[in-house]
Amino acid sequence: MEIMIDCIPCLLKQALEASKMATDDSNKQEEIVLEGLKILLNYKNYRNSPDLARQIHLTIKEKTGIKDPYIQVKKRDLEFAKNLRPSLYQFLDSKDDKLYWALKVAAAGNNLDSAIYKETDIKKAIKEELDKSFEISDIDIFTEKLKSAKNILVIGDNTGETVFDKIMIEYLPQINITYAVRSEPIINDVTEKEAYDSNLDEVSTIVSTGCNASGAILEDCSEEFKTLFKAADIIISKGQGNYEALSEERGNVFFLLKAKCPMIASRLEVKLGSYVFKYNKFKN
Repeated sequence: MEIMIDCIPCLLKQALEASKMATDDSNKQEEIVLEGLKILLNYKNYRNSPDLARQIHLTIKEKTGIKDPYIQVKKRDLEFAKNLRPSLYQFLDSKDDKLYWALKVAAAGNNLDSAIYKETDIKKAIKEELDKSFEISDIDIFTEKLKSAKNILVIGDNTGETVFDKIMIEYLPQINITYAVRSEPIINDVTEKEAYDSNLDEVSTIVSTGCNASGAILEDCSEEFKTLFKAADIIISKGQGNYEALSEERGNVFFLLKAKCPMIASRLEVKLGSYVFKYNKFKN
């Protein structure tokens, strides 16, 4: 998905936020923001928003020496999600269509996004969001593909939602499931460490995409991951970053997300804040 001009102020705000997490030195923060502005002025040189965001966050790491500015945020979000887990199971127990609502639980976990909801009461938001239906739901296509699927690839997004993803996987058929994560820390996205901390290894095989952007940019991923991607009978792509990176790729991809920004909502032709479970229109 191409970069929209509306992405620029959001990424600049993210640069400022991350700089404050990485250092208390106001001069260093200013230096990071000014360097971020230079990068953003050349946004047309980047393939998509995750590609552009990666360069900004690499700059922050280089200038501060801090490899994971969001580490405390990720710990907080993961702990919160684990505490919420019993109520998520209770929610699913009350539903008849378990698969639909297990997918919706995973989508609701997409609210745990520090880049978007830093000041929001997340606990209240999750409870309010759980009962909302998908605005777009290709679950009929998904259910049909499940009948013959021998493997599923889930591409993770934010750290906190890994707990929600584990619950979703528990309601999928007991077939070979792989869970893919970022190759190194960027924003509050999941890496191998957080995936194991979420016990995702109990229900899936955890792998790295080999890509350090905030979305799985396929041409930047490892050959191992590209092979997994091409061989997957079903791919569940979580979150906006992965949608931005993969929306033009071919494959059996289902995008599972909440449209949290106007540009994504417009591209998907839904209202802002809508939940989407959409089969990729670029099918093999």
